[in-house]
Amino acid sequence: MKKAIRNIVIAIVVLLVAFIYYYITLPAFNIHSMGTWVFVIGGILLFCIFATIHKAIREHQRIDWRRGKIDINIKASSIAKIGFEIIGALVVILMIGSILSSPIVNAKKYQKLMTVEERNFTEDISQVDYNTIPILDKDSAALLGDRKMGSMVDMVSQFEVSDDYTQINVNNRPVRVTPLVYASPIKWLTNQKDGIPAYIKIDMATQDTECVKLDKPIKYSKSEHFNRNIYRHLRFKYPTYIFSDQIFFEIDDEGTPYWICPVKKFNIGLFGGETIGKVVVCNAQTGDCKTYDIDKVPQWIDKVYQAELLMQLYDYSGTLKHGYFNSVLGQKDCLKTTDGYNYIALEDDVWVYSGVTSVSGDQSNVGFVLMNQRTMETRFYKVEGATESSAMSSAEGQVQNLGYTATFPLLLNISGEPTYFMALKDDAGLVKMYAMVNIQKYQWVATGDSIRECEKSYKQLLKNNGISAAINEDSKEATGIIKNLLPVTLEGNSHIYLALEGKDEIFDVDLSNSELLDIIKYSIGDEIKLSYMEGDTPVKVTAIK
Repeated sequence: MKKAIRNIVIAIVVLLVAFIYYYITLPAFNIHSMGTWVFVIGGILLFCIFATIHKAIREHQRIDWRRGKIDINIKASSIAKIGFEIIGALVVILMIGSILSSPIVNAKKYQKLMTVEERNFTEDISQVDYNTIPILDKDSAALLGDRKMGSMVDMVSQFEVSDDYTQINVNNRPVRVTPLVYASPIKWLTNQKDGIPAYIKIDMATQDTECVKLDKPIKYSKSEHFNRNIYRHLRFKYPTYIFSDQIFFEIDDEGTPYWICPVKKFNIGLFGGETIGKVVVCNAQTGDCKTYDIDKVPQWIDKVYQAELLMQLYDYSGTLKHGYFNSVLGQKDCLKTTDGYNYIALEDDVWVYSGVTSVSGDQSNVGFVLMNQRTMETRFYKVEGATESSAMSSAEGQVQNLGYTATFPLLLNISGEPTYFMALKDDAGLVKMYAMVNIQKYQWVATGDSIRECEKSYKQLLKNNGISAAINEDSKEATGIIKNLLPVTLEGNSHIYLALEGKDEIFDVDLSNSELLDIIKYSIGDEIKLSYMEGDTPVKVTAIK
């Protein structure tokens, strides 16, 4: 009877320890999950230790106190020996599975995980619309969120702002959203019954910040404890799903809060070739969950693939073209993403932007890549130029007397030119100025206290350097009778100044531009039609029609 009770007690203790471990660590019951392997091996090891101790107690092992020492001769039971053998076998399988899942033996499979399509920049990236581009980075958004929270006197003592700040598109506008969290465990204890009453929403184009109060509070979040913790809620509903390292807080077009929870898919061996196979969408207010296959994710969801995962998949595609050993030795044709990324709103989706450079670590890009965070669609644009870090240094050098630091740039299309756009921040993290840097010629830098001023300076810079698209954008037309013609020489170049009847402007025709040589066919009294740029005196003629 005592033996049976003792065995029951041991079994209960083992099960209790296993449950506590499972409740805290939440491993998935899935052969592809490393947590599952650790849980099984740990459980068997714990059982073996109890079995060995049980045998030692049962056989009354000799304890020698005579020389001031304890001498215990413990021999493992036969059950424990079998357990240790199973552990050894599992460890061997785990090691072999890890090797067979690695890029060393599966380079071609890893290289094909992501399909990359080469596209044309000017065709895909339309002229910039400042109502749809995010002009703030995450750190600047966090400052606005904290400032807004500080003004909410009815909530600031009980709640704080989460650091999620997920960037999404809502009704075709770039916003960052983040939920409130309980300020402390004590504040959770006093408020968890009512839940979290609001979330922060920041328009990244206008910097408008709103604390959105909800009719129904958020009951499932990262800051909850016990069964309402979002990770534990997901695990108990889906015990076999291996969720991504990062889940995303989003809102739909009506403002309802959701948790977007990607489910990992392993395409190579036990642990290799990680992508996303499914998505669980959890209503943050009710806890209701719905699962979608990756190709059927609703359009309003923007975040499925983590930016770091997309960049890793592209690096596999760019470095493993000629096998694994070439990627670490010869490195022929090996390309990788640069050290950083940003987000671009395109086609009502959020795309991850990163430059593409050679693995040799030079200071130039061979192009850049856009990766869709919902579909994993990937587009490569061959545009040689400066790396983001070089462009950031160039922008900082333009205002070095002020000591501003540049944010990681966005990619814009300005007059058909691929252009880095970045904010310049002071030591307090506040945006003070803006900068635009030409990707291909990063010595072309323009700054301004406002975005419009920065754009105007940059376009003028492009015009001064003969970029025809910039010239044609702002060109005007004039038609009239030639009143006067005057040949002049400026800095060794021949020009013709002319005036038209009824016009106040003096027109400058630069004869070094072969497209303007038709001016020699005209005389005083002839009618002529010109295209020109405003702003200078005399105004520069861009075309004779």
